[in-house]
Amino acid sequence: MSDALEEARRVLRDRQGGGARYDAPTAPATELQWARLGTAYFARLLNGLSDDALDEPSTVEGFSRRRLVALVCYQARLLGELVAWGRSGRTEPFPREATVTVNELDFGIIQPSRALRNLFEHTAIHLNVEWRDMSDADWQRAVRDAAGHEIRLGQTPLLRARTIWSAALALRCGARQTDVPSGLDLSLRLIDRFQSR
Repeated sequence: MSDALEEARRVLRDRQGGGARYDAPTAPATELQWARLGTAYFARLLNGLSDDALDEPSTVEGFSRRRLVALVCYQARLLGELVAWGRSGRTEPFPREATVTVNELDFGIIQPSRALRNLFEHTAIHLNVEWRDMSDADWQRAVRDAAGHEIRLGQTPLLRARTIWSAALALRCGARQTDVPSGLDLSLRLIDRFQSR
């Protein structure tokens, strides 16, 4: 990195103040970019859907658009909680299995559309803040869930990117495969990534 670029970044950070958050130098920059771009893309699609259109089917069997949005919301919440747990340095397992549950989805789909849209925005922001608060060491940590599965925190941006882009395509409202970032593998079937119990 050039000295001029590093100096420009230092000046920007000084101007933004101590409360600004930045990714750690060793954070997985490409995967974070994919996840953040996917979140913005999904938000645009979601904002373009009427409340009634949320109840129409997605391309995932058994999932309405509303259920798919709920899944995206609760996955962001879950990943944010996992990251926070890992950053805390706790050694005991995360207190639940690291999967979005059917109960969460069933609760999500009965929420008013406005509440579901707000949940999407809130959980996306929370997850991004958790990522920004991670140190270099945090990105190397792993968390065990209540079922004994190990989740590496450094893989959470890729997990999120695959989910959010797959869900955007599954909404059936104008997303195109050509919009998916080059290099992001979405070859797993959507429902395989959305294993909910």
